[in-house]
Amino acid sequence: MGEMTDIGELHFTKGHGTENDFVLVPDLDGSHDVTAEQVRRLTDRRTGIGADGVIRVVPTEAAAEQNIREQAAQAHWFMDYRNADGSAAEMCGNGSRVFAAYLRREGLETAGEFAIATRGGVVQVRFDGDLIAVNLGNWRIVDADRAHEKGFDAMVKVRGHDPMPGLSLDLGNPHVVVALPDSADLASLDLTEVPEVNPAPPHGTNVEFVRPIGPGHIAMRVYERGVGETRSCGTGAAAAALATRWWAAADTASDMWRVDVLGGTLQVRALADQQVELSGPAVLVADGVTTLA
Repeated sequence: MGEMTDIGELHFTKGHGTENDFVLVPDLDGSHDVTAEQVRRLTDRRTGIGADGVIRVVPTEAAAEQNIREQAAQAHWFMDYRNADGSAAEMCGNGSRVFAAYLRREGLETAGEFAIATRGGVVQVRFDGDLIAVNLGNWRIVDADRAHEKGFDAMVKVRGHDPMPGLSLDLGNPHVVVALPDSADLASLDLTEVPEVNPAPPHGTNVEFVRPIGPGHIAMRVYERGVGETRSCGTGAAAAALATRWWAAADTASDMWRVDVLGGTLQVRALADQQVELSGPAVLVADGVTTLA
């Protein structure tokens, strides 16, 4: 399926998860892809609708990629997520909750628990009162040998600070988590530029900066790959909690974590078999129509 150059009248829904916001574009017959340029126009906060990313709602069997179409036996709908710069992303934790809320509101999924397809693989979502929980699946430390030897596997530089050690995790998308030293204040970090990560990940990475608050409780800021600093990042919150738990010795640390982000609070639960669950709110705030060439 090729990208469309003119999709004319475009219906959309605007939603957010802890203020990580998205434009959802329904493409229920899989015939109207969006280009990177169209994504950039939609997400522009001055000349477009404004968002951290675009989510195209498309049947899994109609996805362009063969490996995604193979997920159709498990998940009816594919969350085709694009970062604000137009690049495709493997997964989005906050976006998956907003996606699930949209599917349920529109009657496209009616059960309290169901699967959705992503570029990072199938994930399970379930509705729990006012919250939506997402099993993000398997996670891993990228360079486990070096991490076990040194406690970290990367160095991260932001303006005004010496390089700080970080831990690289793969949650279907890439993350580097930095536990801030006492000399660095979380609130005053300058995240207006892309953090320098060494060694540089081949496809870029999200970077989370963490300050412990108490047992099972951390605060976080995040620089998202292809976006910039955002008010929240779901997979980033999970990565931050897992890294902090690993540093604290997983066999004694809590499995339940509260993660405070600029846009609110998320809950992270470490599961058996190296899996992790993220839960938090999802809000659909507006529906509209725009013209997009």
